[in-house]
Parts: sequence; structure tokens; C-alpha cells
Amino acid sequence: MPFALSDRPSQGRDLTAFGRTVTATAGQFIGPFGDAGHPGHYTSTMGDISKQLAKRPSIQKRMLSLNHRSPTELVRSKLSTAEIQHRALTHVPDVMLKNIPATEHAYSLFQGFQATVPDESFASERGRTRHRRRSSGKHKALEGLNGSTPDGPPSLSQMGREKAALMRQLEMLAIRKNMSSAEIREIDQKIANLNQMRNIVFDRLAQLEQEETEVEHERIGETAAQHPTDPSSAEDTPTEESVSFMSESMYGKMPGKHPRKRKSNRRISKPMLHEHFEPGHNIMEMQTHSDTITCLDFDVPFGTMVTAALDDTVRVWDLNGRKCLGMLEGHHASVRCLQVEDSIIATGSADASIRLWDLSRAESYRYGPPGGDEDGTPHNTPSMSNCHVLTLGSHIDEVTALFFQGDMLVSGSADKTLRQWDLETGRCVQTLDVLWAAAQNSIDEGKWRTPGARIGGRDSGDFVGALQCFDAALACGTADGMVRLWDLRSGQVHRSLVGHTGPITALQFDDVHLVTGSLDRSIRIWDLRTGTIFDAFGYENPVTSMQFDTRRIVSAVGENVIKVYDKTDGRHWDCGAGLKDANSGLASVVERVRVKDGYLVEGRRDGMVGVWAS
Repeated sequence: MPFALSDRPSQGRDLTAFGRTVTATAGQFIGPFGDAGHPGHYTSTMGDISKQLAKRPSIQKRMLSLNHRSPTELVRSKLSTAEIQHRALTHVPDVMLKNIPATEHAYSLFQGFQATVPDESFASERGRTRHRRRSSGKHKALEGLNGSTPDGPPSLSQMGREKAALMRQLEMLAIRKNMSSAEIREIDQKIANLNQMRNIVFDRLAQLEQEETEVEHERIGETAAQHPTDPSSAEDTPTEESVSFMSESMYGKMPGKHPRKRKSNRRISKPMLHEHFEPGHNIMEMQTHSDTITCLDFDVPFGTMVTAALDDTVRVWDLNGRKCLGMLEGHHASVRCLQVEDSIIATGSADASIRLWDLSRAESYRYGPPGGDEDGTPHNTPSMSNCHVLTLGSHIDEVTALFFQGDMLVSGSADKTLRQWDLETGRCVQTLDVLWAAAQNSIDEGKWRTPGARIGGRDSGDFVGALQCFDAALACGTADGMVRLWDLRSGQVHRSLVGHTGPITALQFDDVHLVTGSLDRSIRIWDLRTGTIFDAFGYENPVTSMQFDTRRIVSAVGENVIKVYDKTDGRHWDCGAGLKDANSGLASVVERVRVKDGYLVEGRRDGMVGVWAS
């Protein structure tokens, strides 16, 4: 017998207590669902089980041992991992199980956790090996018996442990690589989602700017309706027959009263769509002229652009609608230089005259819809001759450079003079003789090149290639390669910057630096505080046009691409149609460039105009 006779009463008491416990517990769960007609069925059944257990002591012993275990231990001892997972998933609703993503990882979550914890087992194993090598002589003798010596090869057991450590390290590295690859795929997915969201917001911004442009056109129309143009003001402007080449003759023919002050329709809103394009993105291309573009300018991004070419036409364009608004007619030769400020345009021509235009007088400018033809072909272009405001005609040779701000305009001509104009009165208030200034500074007049070239970086350039003024300060670049800084209050040269070996073709300055481009195939950045060269870089062809904004310097250097220099990081890169047609060579050479707030416009020899994001 497995149990002594003295133990039977205690065993019977334990069995009775266990039976009561099972009966009470099962009665709580099964009692409410039992048959009402047989209330003692479960009790009688458990009584029969108790009698069977009394006859089999081994089963009784196992049951008594289970009475001291917790439910968790019972589950873990009887259910496998697969069965636990199956029972857990069977209690999950089908809706939650429908969209479970397929696993893409070859490693479990626990293995990933192990890989993130620093593994010091290999280091500790190497440390224990070094400690054993520094142990006593008795241990060294034992190691010698096992087949290893301090100076000899390690034993097989040591090599096995090191191999296992290395294998584990390789396994952890593989897991970490898999985790990093999964993170990269997750980041790529997030980037794709963000790009999709960016495209949606970008389209929304484009629609908002379109609506903003329509409101601007309506505002300009309402302003023009409230302040109509006085027809008598056109009579105050001297006619073409009354304008002489000498300023004295013009003074006598000017009207007694001053012309009415112009009211410019300044754009209130500021476009920003181009700021979100990738640098070098082509925004649009238009065929504007049938010949080489000599000059161009625009007021704001997606605003109004004016172009002039060797076909003796001057055209006004709506960059937002990609259409031609009209032609500025009145010059008797091609326009060599122009400037756009709000709705006011100044043009200098090879006929030695300067004309001022007010685009707000044109019906197509005030009421023109923002939409237009996509190709921008200038067919049936209306005339905008009624926009003419004033003609300045004191020069005796072609006007090659001009700059105006407020009521003052400064022009440079091939007659070797600079003239300052008062736009309120239309009179020349000062004439600066460049040759006289050069003689005062002991400049050899034999070094002057005869201005005969027009476009394309030929051997000689214009006598006055570029100029810019601010308040009483005037910077002028001439054909001798010198940049002269004038004081308009005294009419004297304040400083001369010597460095270029060819005619100056482009010039611009800000508070600190002055940037010049020349036919000597270089662009130089000058420090206005010291008068020295701050930086310089050269090209393979002459520089025909250059301008900069707050971040980049763009230039045309006789190639089918635009050269861009990033002032913030010092990087040079190309932009233009020549990159797309690099293999075919179909893109024409870029002659003129203008940039404002990252909005880049370039004019080519074939009359095409391209707009790019810089």
C-alpha cells in the first residue's frame, strides 16, 4: 500500500475538503445553467469521482498536488505556446484579424530586443581567458595537461567558446542590419506619404495664387476707374518733332507747368509659388521674338515682363497667363536697355532716345484676364502706344545703359557721357563726361576700345556697359574695364576699381559688395568698404549679362545654360535648356538673364525666353 493506515483519516479529510472546493466552484459556474429538474446531478457525479479517486491513490496524490498550484502554473504546464497563441487569436474578432499586415521581418521581437542590448558576453569571455592566463602555476600546470600553454595555442574548449561568441556576435549584427533596413523602408514610406501630401498642398497654393492674381487685376481696374487718366496730360508731353538732341532745345519746348506725378499701381500680394520648386526646375518657356533678345526685365515673379530684341520690337508679357499684353511702339531703332519698376518702364534705344511708359494706361494691362495662351505666341498683339509718358532726347548716340529710381534717372550712351534726368520736369540736370574723368585720373585714352559690338561677347563692348545708382552714389562700368564710383552731388569720381581687362557688360551692388561681369570672361566681387577684390571666378566665354539676388549670382556666358553661383555655400551649378538638350545641342545661346527672389528669367538668341526656379 502506498499509504500507511494511520494516514488514511488525514487523506480522507483532504479529499473531502478538495471535493467541497471543487463542488462549490463548479456550482457557481454551472449551477445557473443546470437543469432545474435535476439539481443534484453535478453533486452525485462528483461523489462518484471521489469514490474512484479513493480506489486509486496515485491519481489522488496528483490531484492533491494540483490543489497547491496557481491557475497560471496549471496553464503553463498543460498548454504549449502554439496552443496558447491559437486560443488567444480565437477570442479576437474577425474585424481585427482582417487587415493584419504580413510579417516582413525574419527575426522575432525578442531577438530584436537582444540585439539592442550591448552584448558583453564576448568581452567577458575574453576577460576570463586573460584572467586564467594570469592565474597561479598550479592552474597553468592543469592547462598544460589539457593541451594548452600560456604561450601556446588555446585549447579546444576555449576555441569552441570563442567560436560560439563570434557566431552570436554575427547573429546580433545580422539582426541589427535587418532592423536598420526595416527602419529605412519605413522612412522611405513616410517620405513618399509626405511627398504626396506636399503635392496636394502645392496644388492648393497654386490655386490660391491664381485667385490672388484675379483679385489683383480687379483691384487695378477699380483703381484706374476711380482715377481716370487725364487726356490733357498727353499734351504736356513733348512730341517727337519737338525733341532735339540738345538739352537746351528741349528745355525751351517743355511746358510751363510740371507734369502730373505718376501714380504706380504697386502689387500688394507677393507670389511665393516659385520658392517651392526644386532649383533648376523649368517653370515655362515662351517664343517672344524672332531675333536675338537684347534686354529684358520683370517686376515680380509671375508678374509683368518686358522684352526687346533686334527685330526692333518691345513686347509686354503677362508671366502668370503666359500671354503677350501688347507692344510698346515709338522707338525708331532697337532697344538696347530697359528697366521695369511696378507699372513704369524706361527704355533706351539705339535711336539715342529714352522713353518712359506707364502700363496702367493700357486696357489690356488693367483688365486683362490672368489666363492666356500656353505657347505665348505674339499673334495679333495690340499696340500700347497710349502708355507713352515722356521722351528724353539729349544724347547724340545710342543709349546703352540706364537706371532709375523714384524721380531720378541716369543714362549712359555711346556718346561717352552719363546724364542725370529729373523725371518730374523731364530735364537733364547733369552731364558727366567719362573721357574727362579718365583724363583727370591719367588714364591713357588709347586704351579705349571702339564700341562696335552689340551682342554675343565679341571683341569690343559698349562704351558704357552698365550702371546703377543709389541716392547720390553712382557706379558705372565702361569699355576700358574700369568701374568708377561717382558722387552725383559734386559730379566727381570718388573711386576707381581696376581689375578687369575687358569691357564691363554688367554691374550691380548692395550695401557691402559690388559685382561686375566683363568680356574678359570673369566675374569679380568687390568690397566697397576697401575697394579691393573680395572674390573672382572665370568662365570659358565672355560674360554678356549678370545679376544677383540675396542668395545667388546668375550670369550668361555665351553658352546654352545659365551659370549660377550660390553665395551661401560657394557652389557653382548650371541651369537652363542646354541641360535637357545636351546631346542634341538644339538650345540656343543665352544672352540676357534677370533674377529676383529665386525667380530666374533668361533670353536667348533665337528669341525664346525661359523661366526657371533658382
